[in-house]
Amino acid sequence: MSLIAQGVSKRIKDKQILRDVSLDMKPGAVYGFCGRNGSGKTMLFRALSGLMRIDSGKIYWKGQELHKDFSVLPSLGIVLEHAGLYPNMTGLENLSYLAGLKGIIGKDEMCEALERVGLEPYDKRVYGKYSMGMKQRIAIAQAIMERPDVIMLDEPTNGLDEAGVQEIRALIGQERKRGALILLASHNKEDMNLLADCVYQIADGCLKGKGVDQ
Repeated sequence: MSLIAQGVSKRIKDKQILRDVSLDMKPGAVYGFCGRNGSGKTMLFRALSGLMRIDSGKIYWKGQELHKDFSVLPSLGIVLEHAGLYPNMTGLENLSYLAGLKGIIGKDEMCEALERVGLEPYDKRVYGKYSMGMKQRIAIAQAIMERPDVIMLDEPTNGLDEAGVQEIRALIGQERKRGALILLASHNKEDMNLLADCVYQIADGCLKGKGVDQ
């Protein structure tokens, strides 16, 4: 059931963005990744999810190889810097469109996801009118609504007020308890201290040392 990376490397133009990264991550745990902007956290998530092809190394999920047995992780929820939602659609309309791509959940699950992140499902405001905090909340809603096996969250509490931070931390704890494998990138040390079972430092595309149990 592990998500395994073996010697993963990636270069873009003249910059080496991932260097011989190896990981073995199991469901029901939160793995934290700390590092400065540009250190490789987001690129690591893109590589592990299948959104970016790697130059060398291998990535396995449940014993199957990424880009050989499937092109992207088959049960994935992900939040990166740009959610890519439609500005002229409401939150529920955006989730309905995304859910329609797989067709595995209905409106009840979409509404539940919005409520779990503190949004009103039938709010008539369109995404383009959302505040930064609301945009962050709906990005997390789309990542969790299908109850995926793997959840990757890049700075999930960014732009949230204190109440929102507490809500999202609670949600991450709930998803961990459900059995999801969660990857968390954050500059917030408190997020790491409270949420992560294991923390890796990343710099210049390298993992620095082993994960440290919290």
